[in-house]
Amino acid sequence: MFELHPKLSEDCFEIGQFPLGKLLLMNDSNYPWFILVPQRESIREIHELKDEDQQQLIRESSYLSEKLSAIFAAHKMNIAALGNVVPQLHIHHVVRYRDDPAWPNPVWGRVTPTPYDVSGKERVVGKVLSVIQNEMPFTIYEGWSISANTL
Repeated sequence: MFELHPKLSEDCFEIGQFPLGKLLLMNDSNYPWFILVPQRESIREIHELKDEDQQQLIRESSYLSEKLSAIFAAHKMNIAALGNVVPQLHIHHVVRYRDDPAWPNPVWGRVTPTPYDVSGKERVVGKVLSVIQNEMPFTIYEGWSISANTL
């Protein structure tokens, strides 16, 4: 049975799920930083997924990247599956700007994470939910909503 790795549970907010991947928001307001976790047990690498799951992961990741880039007017999207600290397969989708605190370097270990306040978290998640739930199957987890304040 699939269980989210404890480190991801500790560092992120669970937003909802696509057909394959659970969508998380990293609790670091320095960047719009989302993580897609395929809901498959004991998977560490993309090549360990069945062919149809690999294809679905790429569809969901590409879709998410396209939407995040547009929503947040990204200068660049950083997409990575590292797994050095958290072995469970997860794909980072980090919106980057030329003036962000880590540019042009990778975000990992560059600056101290700045946790979201409640309104910041709701605003960022609301922007994403207002777009992604209409075009691809996506289930929003309880507790999240889209209001006029988030758009």
